[in-house]
Amino acid sequence: MAPTKILIVEDSPVAMEILQRLFKSAPEVEVVGTARNGQEALAMIPRLNPAVICTDFHMEPVDGLELTKQVMANFPCPILVLSNSVKSDDTKNVFALLQAGASDIYPKPIGGDYAEYEAIKKRILSKIKLLSSLKVNAKPLS
Repeated sequence: MAPTKILIVEDSPVAMEILQRLFKSAPEVEVVGTARNGQEALAMIPRLNPAVICTDFHMEPVDGLELTKQVMANFPCPILVLSNSVKSDDTKNVFALLQAGASDIYPKPIGGDYAEYEAIKKRILSKIKLLSSLKVNAKPLS
């Protein structure tokens, strides 16, 4: 089975490195591109055609919410938001992202010990596998 093609959208160099290492060690996914913000990602999506987009929430000049809206209107595909700003007690951001079309939301991995890292890796990869099988519909901009 071919690996799931993913695009990582992350403005933090440290978080980008953690995510790239996580995905590089998993043969079931292939990072087809990386972008530092939603604006870069939107320019890359038509050429890369990722199966899943993994994006942060807070980025400039185009954040994860606006990226989600644009993707769902123009290039519908599953979006996994990985951010420290979308924890369960932050219902406003979570609701806005889901309403815009994000498929799932998960706290950004921040490191920790090896066992914790492996558990987080397993959960994220499981989410990507599930999301890659979803059929998402376009959602016009409102």
